Amino acid sequence: MSDRPLALWLKILGTLLLVFLLLPVIVVVLASFTSTAYLTIPPRGFTLRWFAEVFSDPDYVSAIWLSIKLAIASTLIATVLALPACYALHQRWVPCAVLIGNLMMSPLIFPAIVIGVAMLQYVSILDLRGNFGILVLAHSVIVTPYIVRTALAGFSGLDPFLEEAALVLGANRFLAFVHVVAPAIRSSLSAGLVFALITSFDEVPVTIFLLPPGTATLPVSIFTAIDQGSDPSVAAVSTLLIVITALLLIVLERFAGTRRLM
Repeated sequence: MSDRPLALWLKILGTLLLVFLLLPVIVVVLASFTSTAYLTIPPRGFTLRWFAEVFSDPDYVSAIWLSIKLAIASTLIATVLALPACYALHQRWVPCAVLIGNLMMSPLIFPAIVIGVAMLQYVSILDLRGNFGILVLAHSVIVTPYIVRTALAGFSGLDPFLEEAALVLGANRFLAFVHVVAPAIRSSLSAGLVFALITSFDEVPVTIFLLPPGTATLPVSIFTAIDQGSDPSVAAVSTLLIVITALLLIVLERFAGTRRLM
């Protein structure tokens, strides 16, 4: 009986903390539907005008497409590089596997602004500043730790006898990986891909330093709009980002079953 009041208070505290964390999101969503030409809470009236303005603004549209291309390209490159590396580290095919794994996670240690300044100086020395390919590689560095972490978690939970059985039955190492290992780590890898996509899409500090002239990603466009004096269209595009991120997480949970990673 004595534990029930404590459990009740913990639930109340957890609910209050959740509301506190979600309150800024709720404010942004409500502000995106206001009929006034300025941000106001509570919103006055209801309109979808600001969402229409986002999709009719060529600057926003080009920024959205650039962010999508950048996120997909950097995630694919990071996956192609990180997945074989994680497999080799899991199999202990290279010496100092733990140290190498930690080094691959190191971009999470440094602030993004530090990485951005360092990369800017590096590409300036190579005279490659303003190159979209360099921006993709920079984002690949940033998102690689998310794929590494989830892939290694998937490999650690893999039954080694499954792969050995495939090898004994005549499959080579590649076929065993494709037909046995890859399906077994699907949930972990899917989570890493989604986290990498979201991280790349939302990245600002590194992107600002390396953007080609005359271009902007969606987060950079939002920051620029806020600096110049925000209107409800900023709240509208922010709401779209919130909805897209939530849908990605729901799809991930529905088809990959990420709760098994908890």
